[in-house]
Amino acid sequence: MMAQKETEILPPHRKPPGRSLASAFSEFFKTEAAGGIVLLACAALALIWANSPLAASYFRLWETTVTAGAGPLLIQKPLLLWINDGLMALFFFVVGLEIKREVLTGELAAPRKAALAIVAALGGMIVPAVLYLTVNAGSEAAAGWGIPMATDIAFALGVLALLGSRAPLALKVFLTAIAIVDDLGAVLVIALFYTSKVSTTALGIAGGFFVALVVVNKLGVRRTLVYALLGLGLWVAMLKSGVHATVAGVLVALTIPATRRIDAPAFLAEAQALVGRFSTEMMEGHSETTSAQRDAIHSLENACERVETPLARLEHGLHGLVAFFIMPVFALANAGVGLGGDVLGMLTDPVAIGIGVGLVIGKQVGVFGFAWAAVKSGLASLPQGVNWAQVHGVSLLTGIGFTMSIFIANLAFVDMPERLDSAKLGILVASLISGGLGWWRLSRQPRLNQ
Repeated sequence: MMAQKETEILPPHRKPPGRSLASAFSEFFKTEAAGGIVLLACAALALIWANSPLAASYFRLWETTVTAGAGPLLIQKPLLLWINDGLMALFFFVVGLEIKREVLTGELAAPRKAALAIVAALGGMIVPAVLYLTVNAGSEAAAGWGIPMATDIAFALGVLALLGSRAPLALKVFLTAIAIVDDLGAVLVIALFYTSKVSTTALGIAGGFFVALVVVNKLGVRRTLVYALLGLGLWVAMLKSGVHATVAGVLVALTIPATRRIDAPAFLAEAQALVGRFSTEMMEGHSETTSAQRDAIHSLENACERVETPLARLEHGLHGLVAFFIMPVFALANAGVGLGGDVLGMLTDPVAIGIGVGLVIGKQVGVFGFAWAAVKSGLASLPQGVNWAQVHGVSLLTGIGFTMSIFIANLAFVDMPERLDSAKLGILVASLISGGLGWWRLSRQPRLNQ
């Protein structure tokens, strides 16, 4: 999730500032933290709206039927499902881009560096699921075992933002890596365990679209429009197949090219030559560009496209859309729970208890316990500058489930509205508790000079 390194063209007498890992990650972190604030505001608005005199309009809005397509491709769904199946496919597409980049060049590229995040994330998925099933064994509520496995990276990083220098860069990178592995686990759980009756015909068509995406990647096609059109076909086929449509987003992301046509030194040399050509054509008193200058501009644009990978370009371009539109809209549509007069009854429902125990206790036990075992066994090592108290604080923050937890709850209790309401309330309360405990734990750490 670290931004791509860029080269700035500067006059010869100035040295390039050198964009460090710290500055690149800082820019991304600020976006995630701000997105978490917007997400929280929309969740609060949804709760207020769903329990106000205008509550009927809240629920009626998301039940509005929206129709798209024609003939065999006609799709009629409530607005809520267009958000959960459509907009969230874009969210999962960005998740897929992040997973691919982390595996190729990020924190998951080096086996030993990746080991700690992978093992910790596995613990943070296994232990909460086991605790949930322990509470709900033998009942229909057991279907929600995947709910407490998830971590909401936007909220978790938002809490770290409040800690300032008490949260070193290495700790933020560690949390991000855990969340990436966690997201991959959630995608697999959705695909394998929260899938309705499968249509083999539609699934076969989806497979054809995926093969086509792989082929155009191998042919060196870099135009995003080609991937968008084939990806849309894959999404529709996946929607018709019974496998959750958001999985299509991850599959498309895995086929996006992640290689450059030219490296940074070649780009720098070409860009400097083009800027020099542009400069020699400058005529005093003339503001209009010459034909040669326009050619230089177009050549520079082409060089910029060749030095940046399509994966990086899409990830950068879609982050704002996901952080400030898709996730807030999802929260607004899904966080509204009608509390009525039986809030205590909803919180003492085994579903809410299982989620609370899973997120608040299971996450910290799983993440911290598995990380400790990985380090003590020699499989991994702590990031430089990070101590065990900070790892424990991060393990608490992974209990902020929210977005992905609510998403899985919608799949687990699709025909059980009362269970779904209890699940949502349990997620909200447990996420607030985990976020508060994580902030308190990390706020006890001394400030660092970064």
